[in-house]
Amino acid sequence: MQHEAAAEQAAEGFNAGKVIIEHVSNSSIDHPLIHLPTIFGVNMSVTKHVLMLWLVAAVLLVVITAAVRRYLAQDRQVPSRFMSAIEFGVEFLRETVIRPNVGDKWTDTWTPLLLTFFVFILGANVIGLIPVFDVLSLLNHTVIHASEESFFARMLHGGVTATGNYNVTAALATISFFTIIVAGSRAHGFVKHWTNLMPHQPLYIAIPLIPIEIMGMFVRPFALTMRLAANMTGGHIAILAILSFVFIFAQMSAGLGVAIGIGLSLPLAVGISALEIIVVLVQAYVFTLLTAVFIGMAIHAHH
Repeated sequence: MQHEAAAEQAAEGFNAGKVIIEHVSNSSIDHPLIHLPTIFGVNMSVTKHVLMLWLVAAVLLVVITAAVRRYLAQDRQVPSRFMSAIEFGVEFLRETVIRPNVGDKWTDTWTPLLLTFFVFILGANVIGLIPVFDVLSLLNHTVIHASEESFFARMLHGGVTATGNYNVTAALATISFFTIIVAGSRAHGFVKHWTNLMPHQPLYIAIPLIPIEIMGMFVRPFALTMRLAANMTGGHIAILAILSFVFIFAQMSAGLGVAIGIGLSLPLAVGISALEIIVVLVQAYVFTLLTAVFIGMAIHAHH
């Protein structure tokens, strides 16, 4: 009984759920990084995920712009390894994803947007895997000791993967939603695009199917939203849950915690982290692919 009571007290000392939620959620809207006024009922304050959106955009803008300008400034224009990777990615997506779905006529029209989707989502996913804020949090705990009310300390709370936030993925999916409408309207005209939603079936079959077709319009962005956010959040939760075993068992026995960490948690966490490296690329690819497919369906409505 004494051992069970000690185990319960030890388990209560480390709240795994609280720690996991803290590491994947957005910083509290009640304590944002930068306070801004509420406009039309929307709190415009800057939270951790908004900061990460800005950081991802800035990093991509600087890195890709610098690489392309350096390449164009060369007399012989010999691409570096990074520039070769960019060229390969652009050619691969354009020729194997975008062109087969939207057609030759519209490839140049929709390639910039779809490439932007891919690069931004991939950048946000990759940066979310880098434990920069965890290192800063450790430094703050051991060396800096910043006040909890300081900007630096508040910046350490919350998740770093912006694409794990449903608001972010919903915004990306909303862009896809209106892009599909614009693509269909440009290809067939605004009125014809909407009439294309009516199934080419006898009237007694087509009329009941119209609400289903309209519902499908909204299901597509919903699926894009949920798939990306859930996959990016799920991987981080799995890693944190496995690592939590170390602290839970360490409170029972320091030696047991070290043994669990070395024998079980660390290898599993490394394996899932390796899998996450694949997931970040796959999810960016899938979002881009599905958006290209949906645009192609609007353009080639009769196929």
